[in-house]
Amino acid sequence: MKKLLVLCLAVLLAVGMALAQGGVKKKRPPPQDYGKVVINNHSAGINLAPVTFNHWLHRAKYTCRLCHVDIGFAMKANDTGITAADNAGGNYCGTCHNGKMTFAGERIFAACPAQAAPAAAKDPAEAQRCSRCHAAGQEARLKNDFAEFTGKFPKQRFGNGIDWIATEAAGQVKLIDRLDGVSSKTKPFVSPADATISPHAYGMPDIIFSHDKHGVWNGCELCHPDLFPSVKKEAKQAYSMNENFDGKYCGACHGKVAFPMIDCELCHSKPVM
Repeated sequence: MKKLLVLCLAVLLAVGMALAQGGVKKKRPPPQDYGKVVINNHSAGINLAPVTFNHWLHRAKYTCRLCHVDIGFAMKANDTGITAADNAGGNYCGTCHNGKMTFAGERIFAACPAQAAPAAAKDPAEAQRCSRCHAAGQEARLKNDFAEFTGKFPKQRFGNGIDWIATEAAGQVKLIDRLDGVSSKTKPFVSPADATISPHAYGMPDIIFSHDKHGVWNGCELCHPDLFPSVKKEAKQAYSMNENFDGKYCGACHGKVAFPMIDCELCHSKPVM
């Protein structure tokens, strides 16, 4: 009976998600493409393929907070307006991809040359470097294969099939949260207690929101105040599923990079009394 109820709720939520997206159901992407961002603000104008950004590889190394708060990437694709000059100057992608910084003892390649992109693309060595990121629509072989890289990570049903919370908790990924010269010095994060959120649908299990689990990846600044303005316990705010499916509140991450909201039981986890 419980499994039937969960199945029915999942179907209803999937239908609701389709309606929230204008009645068109999105095709489920391959696991390695879940969360992939195609950046094409300037590429077409200089005869380069759009940039492909693989969230799965970067989230295995860095916290979301570091990139979206300290470095300053927008939460929506193509809202940042990154240029090659930005990267060459040490901003955005160039914060880490500067040819000097290392990760796990390996030097991180420089993202963009200081010279103009069209001129750089005429140099075979520079063209090869450009193609590491400007790879949309190209048959480029990635250095890190998704299936091989994540083969031993704990699995879950949806999204890219990886239980990232369990993976981090088991120490299989060690996240960098701060960079010298980029991140400000702050007090250690102290997680508030878990919060219980009552759903609007009768009979639906309560949501158990874990500040501790979200804090590992997001800290406080990624969610407050932009996504969730109030942090007061007595503040009453209604977060509807349609708004979430439309990319607001929880939907800013869930359904784009974090696990999708059709995996009902991961949030609605408090048994109905």
